[in-house]
Amino acid sequence: MAMLFRPPSTQCRSFSPSVFNHISGEISPSSRLSLKTSGVENWVSRFRSKSLSLVFSGALALSLSLSGVGYAEAKAGVNKPELLPKEFTSVIDVADFLSNGQEKRIAKEIADLEKDTGFKLRVLAQNYPVTPGLAIKDFWQVDDSTIVFVADPTFGNILNFNVGATVDLDVPRSFWSRLAGKYGNMFYWKEKGEDASIEAAVMAISSCLREPVGANNCAEIK
Repeated sequence: MAMLFRPPSTQCRSFSPSVFNHISGEISPSSRLSLKTSGVENWVSRFRSKSLSLVFSGALALSLSLSGVGYAEAKAGVNKPELLPKEFTSVIDVADFLSNGQEKRIAKEIADLEKDTGFKLRVLAQNYPVTPGLAIKDFWQVDDSTIVFVADPTFGNILNFNVGATVDLDVPRSFWSRLAGKYGNMFYWKEKGEDASIEAAVMAISSCLREPVGANNCAEIK
């Protein structure tokens, strides 16, 4: 996994590649993942001390801030495999944001997307600290082609993304901040509901990943 994105707050701020520990936890050297793409290795070298254990132990999923503003750290990491479903699913909702019908629609969209593009979108809806945390890493077999989308309203903006290295090569980084700004802001999800934010984000991601790679791909949030 390459890029860890924390969406901006409702205020508009420019990109700032600084690391913030939203959820504290032990950083295990064995869990560090390196990028396979040399073009961004120098830029990413500053962040290699931050492992994916930070991301998943807190299950807020983000340690690289797009907003340039740090958010409150949680007191401890979380690893609760007992909150995982018995069978594999691409959508885990431990916060009860989604109806059964919505979960099925999102899971179908994700399955079709993976079949058509090879990209693996995974959705975790949670209210920290009620989360499976680190356990989702192995459950979903997260790799460079995976986007982990964590829907959690704890820090205001409900949309959080962990983006794999292969995805990062094809999708402009600005896409994730624009997506969070449109569908993740507090005004949107409080008015329309957390479920509406999640579904809109999934469809926007699916649309983006289906576009041909080029200078203007993912320019519009649909």
